[in-house]
Amino acid sequence: MDKELIVNAAITGVDLALLEDKKLVELHSEKTDAGFAVGDLFLGKVKKLMPGLNAAFVDVGHEKDAFLHYSDLSPYFKSLLKFTQMAQTDKTENGFDFYKFNVEPEIVKTGKINEVLSGKPNILVQILKEPIASKGPRLSCEISLPGRFIVITPFNNIVAVSKKIHSSDERKRLHKIVESIKPNNIGVIVRTAAEGKNTAELHEDLRDLLESWKDLQAKLKTAVAPVKILSEENKTTSLLRDLLTKDFNKIVINDKTLYNDTLSYIQKIAPAKADIVKRYQEPQNIFDTYGITKQIKASFGKTINLPSGAYLIVEHTEALHVIDVNSGYKSISNSQEENAVATNLEAAAEIARQLRLRDIGGIIVVDFIDMRNPENKKKIQEAMEAHMKNDRARHALLPISKFGVMQITRQRMRPEIKINTSEVCPTCKGTGKVTSTYLLEDEIENRLNYLVSHQHKFISIEVHPIVYSHLTKGFFKSIKKSWKKRFKMPINIRENSNFSFTEVKFFDANEEEIKI
Repeated sequence: MDKELIVNAAITGVDLALLEDKKLVELHSEKTDAGFAVGDLFLGKVKKLMPGLNAAFVDVGHEKDAFLHYSDLSPYFKSLLKFTQMAQTDKTENGFDFYKFNVEPEIVKTGKINEVLSGKPNILVQILKEPIASKGPRLSCEISLPGRFIVITPFNNIVAVSKKIHSSDERKRLHKIVESIKPNNIGVIVRTAAEGKNTAELHEDLRDLLESWKDLQAKLKTAVAPVKILSEENKTTSLLRDLLTKDFNKIVINDKTLYNDTLSYIQKIAPAKADIVKRYQEPQNIFDTYGITKQIKASFGKTINLPSGAYLIVEHTEALHVIDVNSGYKSISNSQEENAVATNLEAAAEIARQLRLRDIGGIIVVDFIDMRNPENKKKIQEAMEAHMKNDRARHALLPISKFGVMQITRQRMRPEIKINTSEVCPTCKGTGKVTSTYLLEDEIENRLNYLVSHQHKFISIEVHPIVYSHLTKGFFKSIKKSWKKRFKMPINIRENSNFSFTEVKFFDANEEEIKI
């Protein structure tokens, strides 16, 4: 599978399009004024405890207080609270040695928020979900700093290896390497990308992350809540960190600074792939050149058309999303069951793509075309699972019910991407109504009267074909004659099929347009 990342930088922000085999599968947007991205670390101030919700509201500088549930406190919450207070009151020049920090006992999973959090202290938190609609950010105290090959989790000494690395020997090798290089009080999760990497590569990644943690500790010393302490990398490098594989064959960027930053990052994490980074300098919009704008127009909106003639209807409410699969006008067989299976298989691929592309989260209900054979239902479920395999968001699927409905849950991290693909009609201006031909006739006559009074001797008119018929044929053919008699000169009327319904243009004897 060929992967391409197309980056369109503008004054308002950066848009990133991920293509798989030339097909748009992910669309990301990073605004220049975005202040609350997933992964950002803040020093927040507890504003209110809500024992009934077993949660707290924390001020992190957003207009709405952020939400912190007990389940997101982390087992090492007492250690985090102690660390934050020590870092804020630390008087030493270089800061205390975190690797000698005395970790506090873990909190119980079934505890109460008011038992572990009281007095409205300052607290180090990480953005778990961006602000969505009227809700503020959701927070977590399970602090983690992601790198290319590993993720560090302070306040513990656990080493875990990604389950996607299937070889037990490789898992043991990576576990042994990390155990030998990691310091005390730093847990490490080994990512799938670490498979086959040597000690030096893992150690370099770990060293960079430890420097970030040290920088965070230094910033806490002078920080006044609420304030951002550490930002997630920009979207481009963040995506590359998580997605860069041997399948990547092109990264195209239209901004010089972003190009240089990305090139430096690639040279650092994967020098062999540095030649795939290209700078785009053509006058045409980069998204237009790579066909992304067209795909966006075709992929967003209520109705999604499929190549076979089938189509999807995508609706959403506050609680859930509903996707309806419709067979359209084509069929491949005289068998209703075979047609249903073929359409559902095609729909499954597009639905998986839509979930990634729009970043749809929460509960999704898919109404597939009814199938009677249980084996066919299982076939659709397996296809759906296979298509969603590349989806980085956590998700779960239930088997198709007897009503032909599949339920999907998908991790919701950011607001759903919504792009308005419709345009206001230039004729009706979005009202759904146009000027009556009777009134248009009067308007044209008034303009003719104005032109004749300004000494125009020969006038041609171009109008939409329907208006042309109204003015020249049938019962109303006398209109043209009456104008000729009234203005004492012939009026030439022509039709133009490219015109909107109410569009009219006037031309003089030299066929030059007369602007009125």
